[in-house]
Amino acid sequence: MGKGKSDDAKDIKRKDKAKMQLKRNIGYFDGVSFIIGTIVGAGIFVSPTGVLKHSLLNVGVALTIWTASGLVSLMGSLCYAELGTALPFSGGEYSHIKRGLGSLPAFVFIWTSTFTKPASNAARALLFAEYATQPFYGSCPAPEALKKCLALAALWSLGILNGRSVKMAAWVQTIFTLLKMLALSVIAVGGVVLLVGGRKENLARFEDAFSSEIPNASQIAEAFFQGLYAYGGWWSLNYMAEEMKNPSRNIPLTVMTAVPAVIVFYLLVNISYLTVLTPKEIVSSVAVAVTWADRVIPSVAWIIPLSVAISIFGALNSSMFTLGRLSYAGSQSGHLPVLISMLNVHSCTPAPAMIFSTTIASIFIIPSDLITLTNYFGFSAWLMIGLTCASLIVLRYREPHLHRPYKVFLPVPFVMVAMSFFLVLAPIVWSPNLQYVYAFLFMLGSLIVYLPFVHFKLRFAFLDKITCHLQLLLEVCPADGFAEGKCG
Repeated sequence: MGKGKSDDAKDIKRKDKAKMQLKRNIGYFDGVSFIIGTIVGAGIFVSPTGVLKHSLLNVGVALTIWTASGLVSLMGSLCYAELGTALPFSGGEYSHIKRGLGSLPAFVFIWTSTFTKPASNAARALLFAEYATQPFYGSCPAPEALKKCLALAALWSLGILNGRSVKMAAWVQTIFTLLKMLALSVIAVGGVVLLVGGRKENLARFEDAFSSEIPNASQIAEAFFQGLYAYGGWWSLNYMAEEMKNPSRNIPLTVMTAVPAVIVFYLLVNISYLTVLTPKEIVSSVAVAVTWADRVIPSVAWIIPLSVAISIFGALNSSMFTLGRLSYAGSQSGHLPVLISMLNVHSCTPAPAMIFSTTIASIFIIPSDLITLTNYFGFSAWLMIGLTCASLIVLRYREPHLHRPYKVFLPVPFVMVAMSFFLVLAPIVWSPNLQYVYAFLFMLGSLIVYLPFVHFKLRFAFLDKITCHLQLLLEVCPADGFAEGKCG
C-alpha cells in the first residue's frame, strides 16, 4: 500500500518535470546576485557626482540623500515583494499592472518597454565595449566600428546564454556580482582604513559635513533624482518570480538582503571617495574610481577600468534576463506575437523572447544615436513604478482574500505613488522640452496597435504560417497550461 503511494508521488514529480513550463531554478543567492547585479553598474565607479554636485558640494547633505534614496528604493522593493509573492508570475510590473489596472495600461507599459529597455541594454553594451577596449588604446579613442562589434558580441553571447540555460545565466550573474562587489570592497575598505588613520584635513570634511552652503528645495530634489537613478534596478526580481524557488519566502528575504547591502556599500564607497579626494576633485573627475585608485593603489590602478567592464557586463546579463521574461509575459497575454511566449523543448527557456529582445537591442547599437532619443523616456520608468504601487492598493481593496504571504505596511505604497508622480512631473516642469511631448505621444501611439490587434483581436493567416515555420526552426512550443487570463 505504502509502495503504491510512493510510486504515485514519483509519477507526479516526473510529470511536473516533464511539463513544458519555466522551471523554478533561481534560489535565494541567485536572486540576491540578480538584484545587486542590476543596481550596481558603472555609475558608482565612474560618475557618482550628480548627488554631490546638486548638493552644492555639501558632504552631509550628499550622504543624507544617498541614504534617503536607498530607503525609498527599499520601500519600493517591499511593495514589489508583496506583489511578487501574491502573484508569482513572469513579467514584473507588467503582470501586476495588468491584474490591478487592466489590459490597456499594461499594454502601454510593454509598448514603451519594448523600445526603452533594449535601448538601455544597447547603451550598457557600448559602455562595456568602451571600457574593455580602453586598456589596449591608452589615451587614444578606440575605433567606433570595433566598439560596436564588441558590443554586439557581448549582447549576443549573453542572449544565447540566457536562451539556452537559466542555471548558466544565474551562475554567470553570481560570479560577476561577486567580482564587482570585491572591487567595491577594495574601495570601501581602503577608505575606512585611510579615514581611521587619516590626516586632519580628511576628518575635517566629515566633522563639518553640513558647514558649506545648503542647497535649495529644487537642488535637493535634483540630487534626490540622481540618487534614485543610481539605485535603479531594485524592481528586477519580480520579472523572474515564476522561476524563484519558494517565492513566498525567498522574494521578501532576497529584497531585504540585497537592497540594504547596496545602500551600505554605496555609503562606504562615497565616504572612501571623500576621504581621498576633495568634493571639487570628485565633481571634476571623469572617472572617480580611477582617480581614487591613482592616489591610493597606483601600482594596480588598472584594476578599476577592468572592474567597471566586469560590473557593466554583469548588469547587462541581469537586465537581458529580465527583459526576456517581460517579452515572454506580454506574449502570453496576447500583447506580443504568440511565438515569443514559446519555450525551447530541450531547455524550457524562453528562447524566442531572448532572440526578440536581443535583436531590438542590436538595432539600437548600429546607429547608436537612437539611444539618445530614449533619454527622454526616463520619466516613464517612475510612471510605471507609480502605476504598479497603485495596483497594489487597488488589489488590497478589490481582492482582499488574495493569498499574500508577505504584506507591506499600507501607507508605504501610498508614499511610493506620491513620490513616483512627483518624479514624473518634476523634470518636465523644471526643464520643459519638446522631446517629452514626443515621448508622451509615442506612449499614446500604443492605442493604434492596441485597438485592432488586442481589443478587436485582428489576425492575419500568413502570420500563423510564419509562426509555424519559426516554431519548427527554433524547436519551441507553447508552455503547458498557459492561460491568457493568468495576469488579469
